[in-house]
Amino acid sequence: MAEKPKAKEKKARPTKPRGAPRRKRAAEPASRGLAAAELADGAPGAAAGELAAAIRRDGGAVLAVFKDPLGGHWQVLAGLPVEKVEPTPYQRDLSDTHVARLASAIDRLGRYLDPIIAVPSGSGVYWTPNGHHRLAALKSLGARSVTALVLPEEAVARRILALNTEKAHNLREKALEVSRLAEALVALDDRPEREFEVEFEEPSLLTLGLCYRQNGRFAGGTYHSVLKRVEAFLAQPLSKAMAVRHERAAKLVKLDEAVGEAVQALKARGLESPYLKAFVVARINPLRFQRGARAEFDETVDKMLAAALKFDAQKIKADQLASAGGPAEE
Repeated sequence: MAEKPKAKEKKARPTKPRGAPRRKRAAEPASRGLAAAELADGAPGAAAGELAAAIRRDGGAVLAVFKDPLGGHWQVLAGLPVEKVEPTPYQRDLSDTHVARLASAIDRLGRYLDPIIAVPSGSGVYWTPNGHHRLAALKSLGARSVTALVLPEEAVARRILALNTEKAHNLREKALEVSRLAEALVALDDRPEREFEVEFEEPSLLTLGLCYRQNGRFAGGTYHSVLKRVEAFLAQPLSKAMAVRHERAAKLVKLDEAVGEAVQALKARGLESPYLKAFVVARINPLRFQRGARAEFDETVDKMLAAALKFDAQKIKADQLASAGGPAEE
């Protein structure tokens, strides 16, 4: 009697870890937005018309008024006097090296080809949330004007992290920009902090930015992974939320001082590594072995501070440090 063929075993599909973000489906090609011929169709809205008139009054030139190809929003391509353009007041600091590199490239080419983004500030000056370094490079070359994509909506300037692609932000730059933006918004728009998720991008950046402002040498990268598990956007109005953020920043700076003392104790024993601070923080992190777990900010940082104050450098062996990694001290 012939044996029955064995049923094929079904291969188990790999399961995604819980909470993993779903991959966004790609849009069908050429299925969204306006066709090229539609970008200049129709009469500009009142806001775009008023913006064009203001640009002319401010000594600029309107080069084109058109709709953006994706959202269909009216905007103005203009030439603006360089003295009429400034970075947003909460912009990150300039990198002199990057400005010099840009100025050299523009000068060698003899052309300026990359318009900045600008929005009216309401006082005859235009703010650029994306173009600080290019503007500085042009000014260093003695240019009198700059081409700009000018948008009617001042609120766009607050989307600074989403817009700014001219030079990649490091953690310190991101955090400083977000904290400056939050403090500027307190007087303008005191909605709950959690309603600014797009502008602020990540709640831990608010706290870290205030830490950097208290201590320019704060090692934010060392604490970032912990903060991402204990921080969330707050439901309080922005003014009250920022008071909480200041308290949290003060607590983190105090923790960093205690960690710094532990690092010095390790160095006194002759242990040297660029990862000493990351090693100490990993040892005192109560969430270290709790994969994916979330916790409360105050409870976690209080535990870390207590552990840092009791840290015994004499118990640490060189081979334990040799296997350590993480962000180097900033």
